[in-house]
Amino acid sequence: MIIEAHDLRKTFTVRRGPGKPVQVEAVRGISLTVGEGEIFACLGPNGAGKTTTVRMLATLITPTSGTARVAGYDVVKQAAKVRERIGYVGQHGGIDEYAPGRVNLVMAGRLAGLSRAQAAARADELMAAFRLTEVADRPVRTLSGGQKRRFALAVGLVHRPPLVFLDEPTTGLDPQNRANLWEEIRALRDQGTSVLLTTHYLDEADALCDRLVIVDHGRIVAEGTPEALKKELAGDVVTLRVDDPAAGRELLEEQPYVTETQQDGESLRAYLEDGEHNLPALLHAVENAGLAIRSIALERATLDDVFLKYTGRSLRDAA
Repeated sequence: MIIEAHDLRKTFTVRRGPGKPVQVEAVRGISLTVGEGEIFACLGPNGAGKTTTVRMLATLITPTSGTARVAGYDVVKQAAKVRERIGYVGQHGGIDEYAPGRVNLVMAGRLAGLSRAQAAARADELMAAFRLTEVADRPVRTLSGGQKRRFALAVGLVHRPPLVFLDEPTTGLDPQNRANLWEEIRALRDQGTSVLLTTHYLDEADALCDRLVIVDHGRIVAEGTPEALKKELAGDVVTLRVDDPAAGRELLEEQPYVTETQQDGESLRAYLEDGEHNLPALLHAVENAGLAIRSIALERATLDDVFLKYTGRSLRDAA
């Protein structure tokens, strides 16, 4: 395993106006492992503790308690060894926007211990790999969002680390640039690089990750592959709104083909065995009960359904 974390906790002291400082527990006992050559995600809403967890693993902040080893080294006792073996790309990129991208890459190479010639050669190699050669000598601030993120990712890879941390890598990107960056992340995995990313995008976690944890309020509430987590819900999902949600939920729970029901505000969600064939029976039951349907939709289970199951609310709403 390239990451092994056990019961990581982080408490911050926060001052909120006049009065005594308040202790805020941002991470409340997270344990996880990441295998070599794996894309692993921490999925959850903003403020869930994802970034704090990654910053502890990347040696940027010290855990309040718990232990973690990254690339075989203790993140507290052997932090310098860990830093030699990781790349870190934060939400804001960590690059000088007033300097050209090429200069950023060469500087990163020099800081990593490369000679001037080695750093220049590595910069050329990365710019070619990320399709950035044509814009290499423009100030980063003049580039598109996707180009900036690709330069930030390249900076994190200058020293060829076996593990890269990506904190919300596609936030603010348009769909095309998000898809392009996903391709780059998959290519890293194909080359043997391990990737741990944080995200609050359901489609991103589902499309990219070999395994993931769902984090909420500083704790892991679910862990597994995207497919395995969705299969836990066993069935298709019917989302409907009726004029009396309480009566509607009671009716749903009485149907033999409904395996689980949940209420999210005014919306009811029913998990059906073979939804396409049982949906007509459900509609008939609702009609016979005299309930007026305001809206209805049938879809496959998603990671948002998994989040809803474990937290009682939608990740889309929480995010």
